[in-house]
Amino acid sequence: MSRVLVYFAHPGRRYSRANLTMAEAVDHLAGISFVDLYEEYPRHDIDIETEQARLADHDVIVFQFPLFWYSTPSLLKDWIDLVLEHGFAYGEGGEHLKNKALLCAITASSAEEAYSPDGFQHYPLRTFLTPLEQTARLCQMSFLPPYVLYESLKASEDERLIAHTRGYKRLLIGLREGQFDYEAARTFDLLQADGLDAVLKDEARA
Repeated sequence: MSRVLVYFAHPGRRYSRANLTMAEAVDHLAGISFVDLYEEYPRHDIDIETEQARLADHDVIVFQFPLFWYSTPSLLKDWIDLVLEHGFAYGEGGEHLKNKALLCAITASSAEEAYSPDGFQHYPLRTFLTPLEQTARLCQMSFLPPYVLYESLKASEDERLIAHTRGYKRLLIGLREGQFDYEAARTFDLLQADGLDAVLKDEARA
């Protein structure tokens, strides 16, 4: 089994639709640690030693967040800047994250077709995650294809949120149980609920 650590970062938690539903589905799963960053650090006073100890104790790190201006919410960026120090995450002696995996679980308000050369956003969604992907590479981590929900503000209206949340839970359980196929995942730019069979070796159950 792998130890999974979820960092949930949403500055407007009580107003969230998709992200809060996702968080509530996984925050009490056995073998999965859950941290609400904005609840734990409302003043951005991040405890670096505590966070580094958490990272060292887990095998799979999950960043769950809504895409804000093509990036992460500010607290998650602060967390990255402070916690992933030289000598801990990279550089001389900085191998504490080596061979761990990083997964981003992202909600985006635009439709999938917007993230294309001819679309409103002009670039594939994964392009906007390049800083996180390179961060993982620098820290000698595996960067997994992100788990994405497009048109997240409308997802609860057409039942896509139900399927996405079930898929999120199944994905985390699969990672915990060692059922995630890392080799197969390399062939995907991103993951969605209806494509998880391609990367989960066996049916993942709670």
